[in-house]
Amino acid sequence: MTRLARLFRPGSLAVIGGGGWAENVIRQARAFGFSGPIWPVHPTRQELAGEPVFSSIEALPAPPDAAYVAINRQATIDVVTALAARGAGGAICFASGFREAATESPDGATLQDRLLAAAGEMPVLGPNCYGLINALDGTALWPDQHGCTRLETGVAVVTQSSNIAINLTMQRRSVPLAMVVTAGNQAQTGLAEIGAALLADPRITALGLHIEGIGDIRAMEALARTARDLGKPVVALKLGRSHEARAATLSHTASLAGSDAGAGAFLARLGIPRLFDLPQFLETLKLLHVAGGLPNRRIAAMSCSGGEASLIADLARDHGLTFPPLAQPQIRRLRETLGPMVALANPLDYHTYIWGDRAAMADTFATMLAGPAALGIVTADFPREDRCDGAAWDCVVEAAIAAHDRTRKPLAIAATLAENMPERIAAYLMQHGVIAFCGLGDALAAVSAASRAAPAPGRAPVLLPRPPARARTLGEAEAKQALAAHGLVVPRGHCCTRADAPARARLLTPPLALKAQGVAHKTEAGAVALDLGDGSQIRAALGRMDGDRFLVEEMIPGAVAELLVGVVVDPAHGHVLTLAAGGTLAELMTDSASLILPVSRGDIARALEGLKIAPLLRGYRGRPGADTDAIIDAVLAIQSYVNAMHGRVSEVEVNPLLALPDRAVAVDALIRIGDHE
Repeated sequence: MTRLARLFRPGSLAVIGGGGWAENVIRQARAFGFSGPIWPVHPTRQELAGEPVFSSIEALPAPPDAAYVAINRQATIDVVTALAARGAGGAICFASGFREAATESPDGATLQDRLLAAAGEMPVLGPNCYGLINALDGTALWPDQHGCTRLETGVAVVTQSSNIAINLTMQRRSVPLAMVVTAGNQAQTGLAEIGAALLADPRITALGLHIEGIGDIRAMEALARTARDLGKPVVALKLGRSHEARAATLSHTASLAGSDAGAGAFLARLGIPRLFDLPQFLETLKLLHVAGGLPNRRIAAMSCSGGEASLIADLARDHGLTFPPLAQPQIRRLRETLGPMVALANPLDYHTYIWGDRAAMADTFATMLAGPAALGIVTADFPREDRCDGAAWDCVVEAAIAAHDRTRKPLAIAATLAENMPERIAAYLMQHGVIAFCGLGDALAAVSAASRAAPAPGRAPVLLPRPPARARTLGEAEAKQALAAHGLVVPRGHCCTRADAPARARLLTPPLALKAQGVAHKTEAGAVALDLGDGSQIRAALGRMDGDRFLVEEMIPGAVAELLVGVVVDPAHGHVLTLAAGGTLAELMTDSASLILPVSRGDIARALEGLKIAPLLRGYRGRPGADTDAIIDAVLAIQSYVNAMHGRVSEVEVNPLLALPDRAVAVDALIRIGDHE
């Protein structure tokens, strides 16, 4: 039993306050079926929403399992103190004006610290928190209307937004919302602890997190381990993709690996698929409730329309889903069922020849499920019930249920438009183990997410972010020297002044590169000259550049591709490693992958394979490929440097890393380094 058990499944409830919010909490609790004692607390009221009122916490007949504190922020502190002293099971703090309002209310942070001290070991949700709805046990600690109904099993949702929580409860998609919990400020109890407590309930099948910000990396790692151990999937709707949410620094890496990329990489590391809007979020939870995580991304698609078959084929590409070809036993069986006029393929357009023949439709669906696909999708839009008679569509519902019962493989009916899946039909399908998808695009996003809902075992802990103080930028030569000490291969070269550059150049083998030092983006600033040979060319190049510190080095011919490899400290998620197409096109190509340190050789190899330039690295149209092991070695050398300088380094970028057939060479580097905080 977790420390939140009494709060989430209370036998008694105290409601503190005398206003409309407190009255609503009592009414909602009774309306939802709470049969235990409800004890309103107010110093002067005699009755509240039909319940007799107690004058104080001390006057209650017993310590309440759960308390809803619906009073102003100043008075909340004293009430929480009294509840903790009385041994209450937990409290929900409704009031706002704490740390989330520190800009507007200078005492907000201080009040939140006082609240934490007052609570001690007693669990507290909030402040600035709406509460929770437990549809399994009929408990609504909630000050407003909601759309939940009683359930025996279902999914849980934890959100930092009370308004989004209300909206989610009003969904008409037949998502079985068993528990909805708002976290508010997470002053004491965070999303991860709430989520772990919900997963511990055997009636909860999956968990959805709506995340505005990740505050505790270790707690999220613990949640992922709990989910893996229980075999229950977790998905997340994470906000913050906009450019305005990214921190600007000197390098291309920072623009590619802002906080949003860090969030995505962190969640992927935990095996928590990320969704990007509420419909995808809900459709994924619906799928996970019925079928759990999927073992692969292969689907079998069925429709009585060629247009719909083409639509799902096109949309599936956007989500990395594939259609395994039909095996010979499937082809023989389908030919027997559908006759000679139907082209047999996956996706399958079974035409309307068998429409209304429930046995033939069920046999077709079951035969399509007999292959290696992880899930089958039957596309069907139902007539609007206020204007049409949908009885002719009963056959597809019954055939799908029969096919699922026969094969015991996951099967869904997906309406191409969300409004064309009536709630009544969706509920009936879900009751019989068939997923009812509202919207084809969202359905395919859900399938993709479900195929990624599997935390990997044995991942090393994330290297925690420790941003340094007084960060400064190392020059290219100094940065290369620091990275070379950890195994990164760099060109032969010399640091020099303007006066001795020609002499230094004579010690190297042309062609040469001359670079002015102290410039972040050398190409844009005209601070680099390439393919130089004799001294006259060196002197001419010097005449076009400012400054007195230069680096002259040998150029590296024969590159298969140019890569960017960078690490940025993301205060919320750890150290974000970015692998991308490099050189001057690093940002324009938008070809990048983000990982969280530490990474393994396998992690790096998979990330490289996912880049658009992967065909170049493998060898394109008969050209030689790159030495992938050397690229991986270079990335691990950069990781080694970051580990050694943990707490001092805030940013490392190698751009470009030249990928050659026999090695990988860093021809430019940038490091931001400071002092330990």
